[in-house]
Amino acid sequence: MRLKLVYGDQGPDVTALQQALLAAGFNPGVIDGDFGTGTFNAVSAFQQAKGLLADGIAGPRTLHALGLAESADLPDATGDMSVQVASLMLPGAPLANIKTHLPVILASLRAFEIPDRTMALMAIATIRAETAGCAPISEGISAFNTSPTGHPFDLYDHRSDLGNQGPPDGALFKGRGFVQLTGRSNYRRYGPRLPTPADLVKKPELANTASVAADLLSLFLADRELQIKDAILHGNFQAARRLVNGGLHGWEQFETSFKRGDMAMPR
Repeated sequence: MRLKLVYGDQGPDVTALQQALLAAGFNPGVIDGDFGTGTFNAVSAFQQAKGLLADGIAGPRTLHALGLAESADLPDATGDMSVQVASLMLPGAPLANIKTHLPVILASLRAFEIPDRTMALMAIATIRAETAGCAPISEGISAFNTSPTGHPFDLYDHRSDLGNQGPPDGALFKGRGFVQLTGRSNYRRYGPRLPTPADLVKKPELANTASVAADLLSLFLADRELQIKDAILHGNFQAARRLVNGGLHGWEQFETSFKRGDMAMPR
């Protein structure tokens, strides 16, 4: 059984897919080994019922859910995210930063089981929008986080939506890392979920450690994987950016970076 069946495919693997869909209660129409509109719609409906990405493609997760594949693991595309591809996606980033941090980022994507092409592109495009230079950094002072006459990050101090409880939370839990993790609640939520659990509330500066920053990026993306993929599937890069940033800061750089990588990365 091939691990990816798409519209237009033909043969015994498609027949097996059609039979499995029919047995699951999703009628693809004539069982003819031809992946046409009926099969596409049945696959999409099955995916919606099972909480999978409804893209009409019978990939590992769909085939596994239908009992046609032993593993639901996604194809590992991290080997195709080369330094050259990342450099195209991160214009202006020092090459030394890419060479140093890209392997750490890709290893983290594999560890959190999101090593597929879309998520690899998403990770690097997110870094382009968040930190640009492919290095974990702390958020700088700006009009978005600091009032004209206030102390640094005073506009974050009382952001209850971020779990902040007043000064000095704004400065303590400012954005850090590759994904610019922000707010007391996020530091509290993600620290225990790291491969080596850490108390990021007590030691927020750990979020700028390369390995921790990579794992926080992967965790953040993994939590939103299906929503991200659905947004990308429909070409809605603003929605994909909002899922990570909460707003549209850097979305144009994000979209440009993703599309550059999509063109350069092998399919």
